[in-house]
Amino acid sequence: MKEIVKKLPQFDYLYLGDNARTPYGNRSFETVYQYTLQCIEKLFAMNCNLVIIACNTASAKALRNIQQVDLPKKYPNKRVLGVIRPTTEIVGKYSKTGHVGVLGTKGTVASNSYPIEIEKLFPELKVYQESCPMWVPLVENNEYHSIAADYFVKKNLDNLFIKSEKIDTIILGCTHYPLLTEKIKKYIPENVTLLSQGELVAESLDDYLKRHPDMESRCSKSGEVEFFTSDSEKSFNEAATVFFGKEVKAKHLSL
Repeated sequence: MKEIVKKLPQFDYLYLGDNARTPYGNRSFETVYQYTLQCIEKLFAMNCNLVIIACNTASAKALRNIQQVDLPKKYPNKRVLGVIRPTTEIVGKYSKTGHVGVLGTKGTVASNSYPIEIEKLFPELKVYQESCPMWVPLVENNEYHSIAADYFVKKNLDNLFIKSEKIDTIILGCTHYPLLTEKIKKYIPENVTLLSQGELVAESLDDYLKRHPDMESRCSKSGEVEFFTSDSEKSFNEAATVFFGKEVKAKHLSL
């Protein structure tokens, strides 16, 4: 959201955080699909024509079904995009060794979405995944600067490089993980490139809107940003302000 607003400040944005039911990472495919669809339908009801699923787990477990089944049936003029495709489209431009690492939640890793998508675009690349179940709770609880964060970050990175010492590019396959960048860099070789999704998704969205002027024209442009949460506004505001880089004041929204 921060990078999208920076890249495309002219548009109006509604951000919905389903904090009452997060994290999605360990939930079943069906549960993630149902939760994601409910959030999307709420945003559609609030006059959003284009929705970005800013979550890797939801993109992995729910996006395809929503795009192929729900939109054609009920919302043919609406569009939903995810965050996995923009990352996989460019990863081949960074890796010199052909060995790519993916750090993600249990759900994202189990879905194999990254290896599947990368295989389509860069079949020569070898992809190694590592599930990091403790990383999101560390960030959510504002513990990403703690000694505990060092322990779990090092543990997961060690596990990843055991799978291949040739990894030279790592995808941060969760939108929480950029807040751990400082810790991650401590435990990886200097030549390893970290790919964070914010800027990549913002660039991809800009490109999408240029290629779909009909959708671009349907998106309102007053430069307004509103935040909504399904849980406590106070807790959301504290966490979101860290992510967004400026003060956030959200409203509660029941799902």
